[in-house]
Amino acid sequence: MDLLYFAPGSASLCVHWMLLDIGRPPELRRVDLAAGEQRGAEYLKLNPAGVVPTLVLDGAAYNESGALLLMLADRYPDAGLMPPPGTAARNAAYQWLLLMANGLQPPFRTWFYPHEPAGEAASDAAKAAAGQRIGAFFDRVEAHLAANGPYLLGDRVSAPDFFLAMLCRWSRNMPKPATEWPALRGFIDRMRARPSFKLLCEREALTEWLA
Repeated sequence: MDLLYFAPGSASLCVHWMLLDIGRPPELRRVDLAAGEQRGAEYLKLNPAGVVPTLVLDGAAYNESGALLLMLADRYPDAGLMPPPGTAARNAAYQWLLLMANGLQPPFRTWFYPHEPAGEAASDAAKAAAGQRIGAFFDRVEAHLAANGPYLLGDRVSAPDFFLAMLCRWSRNMPKPATEWPALRGFIDRMRARPSFKLLCEREALTEWLA
């Protein structure tokens, strides 16, 4: 059984969710972020960055949500969550995962912790700039889904969709959450309708963003 170090609703969510969707519920070990367990010596041996998730596969620890989704798609190919290697669809999947990891996840970090990159004095400006970047990215995804959806790669769910849905969930308390974009809202509703999402919420005791 795969072992996932997680924190409810955090960047581990998409990995946990995809494993459930595949039908491979992982063994879970919760990391108490508020208590600083991610900075403990034992956890840092697994994840030197001191963040979640960490996924242990065959005794080896791996990090980075986007990378973990790709590993799992390769590990469980029968789930069909990545197109065949060398295809245009596979190339698009790589592109979307890296675009989100580099262009959408970082401004969310700034939105939630604006003092980190800018200091307390400039935190308001940093948060405002992050919100603009998030909105601009959602504009891009909205246009893509409207023209090419209903999922990022077209008609079938793939690994990048779990990453996108997780990031959309993070926007739920923003002034303009992802659900305010029509095509994105349709995408979100389809992802939330998956039985694996209900199971995810039960296992992580999540009560927000259920509908």
